[in-house]
Amino acid sequence: MKLNQLRYICEVERRDLNVSAAAEALYTSQPGVSKQIRMLEEELGVQIFERSGKHLTQVTPAGKDILQAARRILGDAENIRAIADEHQDDARGSLSIATTHTQARHALPGVVTAFREQYPNVSLHMHQGTPMQIAELAAHGGVDFAIATEAIDLFEDLVMMPCYRWNRSVIVPEDHPLLDEHPLTLRSLARYPLVTYVFGFTGRSKLDQAYRQEGLEPEVVFTATDSEVIKTYVRLGLGVGIVASMAYEPERDAGLRAIPAANLFESSVTNIGFRRGTYLRSYMYEFVRLFAPHLTREVVDRAMAVRTHEEREALFAELAPVLAEH
Repeated sequence: MKLNQLRYICEVERRDLNVSAAAEALYTSQPGVSKQIRMLEEELGVQIFERSGKHLTQVTPAGKDILQAARRILGDAENIRAIADEHQDDARGSLSIATTHTQARHALPGVVTAFREQYPNVSLHMHQGTPMQIAELAAHGGVDFAIATEAIDLFEDLVMMPCYRWNRSVIVPEDHPLLDEHPLTLRSLARYPLVTYVFGFTGRSKLDQAYRQEGLEPEVVFTATDSEVIKTYVRLGLGVGIVASMAYEPERDAGLRAIPAANLFESSVTNIGFRRGTYLRSYMYEFVRLFAPHLTREVVDRAMAVRTHEEREALFAELAPVLAEH
């Protein structure tokens, strides 16, 4: 049994059993991946994947257990490398982050700048995607940290910590009638078509929840994952926009006005998560602290020790009063 064989089966599972996609991600050949998987199955005496002809169709019951153990072994191997690197040079290495466009564009620039000043020899890699993609990347070891609002709590293998609260603003052209509504109500907003985030993205669930509670149905005519795209289509007159308040910048968003909507929608919490059992290097702790000052090394270590839902809820309740508003 070889580590590469374990990497292959884990990557194949992550790529929805698409061996060609897994081979491309691993910078190797599809026949080579298939051969190594067959050799591993022969060595173990069980099938990891069921097949129909040359195609993998599903993971076998034995395969599910093997994949779970393989992920642990690969994680431990990464930890051994990280420990060695930390002792060789605790200020040199790499850090990969998966996040949404809104976080990358509006919440992280100052943090990244400060981090680079402290750790010029740490290379940073940022991946953007949907919250589900982001959480999957972190859960499978594809990145060190996942930063998102939605979906991240669906993965039990992630250590999660709350970073800050945020809410939404309604984005309209400068001459829009909603600017004369004081205060803005959900019923007034419901008269207009909406341009907003796709469902399951950047706190979208709170918007839908607010409409349901008022017995209203939002007329969503256009959705996007990028707040800049949303603002573009508001300018084109497609509808009124609802975006994270941090995404509106008066000096950049000429021709648009923002109406704070914290009275209409429950605030959302952005979290940072990483795979349970990960060895965090010193600069990783510092990145977390720069992003969320209340998440000190001690608090992060406490979060890593949490094992039950009740322990997690107790920690979140303790941290709730110190969360900053963005």
